[in-house]
Amino acid sequence: MRASDPGVVDAVWAAVEPLLPRRDRSHPLGCRRPRVSDRLCFRGLLIRLVTGSSWVDIEAILEWRVSDTTLRARRDEWIAAGVFDRLCSEAVAAFDRIVGLDLSEVAVDGSLHKAPCGGAGTGKSPVDRGKLGWKQSVAAERHGVPVGWAIDGANRNDFRLLEPTLAAVKSAGLLEDVETLHLDRGYDYPAVRRRLKALGIADACIQRRTPNTGPRRPLTLGLRWIVESTNSWLSNYGQLRRNTDRKPDCRHAAICLATTILITAKLIHHKNRWNP
Repeated sequence: MRASDPGVVDAVWAAVEPLLPRRDRSHPLGCRRPRVSDRLCFRGLLIRLVTGSSWVDIEAILEWRVSDTTLRARRDEWIAAGVFDRLCSEAVAAFDRIVGLDLSEVAVDGSLHKAPCGGAGTGKSPVDRGKLGWKQSVAAERHGVPVGWAIDGANRNDFRLLEPTLAAVKSAGLLEDVETLHLDRGYDYPAVRRRLKALGIADACIQRRTPNTGPRRPLTLGLRWIVESTNSWLSNYGQLRRNTDRKPDCRHAAICLATTILITAKLIHHKNRWNP
């Protein structure tokens, strides 16, 4: 997986390090316990993202140089400081500056994943015998780069997550540049079309639902394969595919880190595109 390539890891760490909060290392008695390096904790978070391993297993993989408690605490500290959000925003901005975001064709779709430990933002999955799961609704531009997403329980319908997904795109300042929005038939409702027009998206390519009577229409994929490939790529990460976090903020941070890795790998490929 590209997330384990040294070039990708070093590039992502170079972007993460300046965003980390500064810590007061002074102590009146000079007896403060040495702080575990941020680089080692970042490696632990990366291992968890890729493999989905438990914190105890990651502690063993890292040869007990950092405890599972420290890894969770450092993750929560970085989430509170907005590190992952800023990291993802910088990655998207870098891709737009170097390659250029193509917002002429944007596709939105949801993807279901397991959440066996439950917690906030989870629900009974309609496709997994009612087991607990969570859903991510992703908006991907023409290159497959996620430009916005929303997360909720697995029991939430896709069209209910469309508005918060587009709100995330709008908060990034990209919604006005969207020309055509591609959606599957799960979004084929008059209320959805009215809402898209209110948001300024006049051109929406929505797959029509099959009528109960009459001839059946053939299914056409259109350009929805863009977001399908993006969701498939994100599902390769063990932490997203089977998530044991009990807080939505932790799942959001994992998507931010996975998106940053995706963009970094694309930029490295763009840099080496002419090399044999």
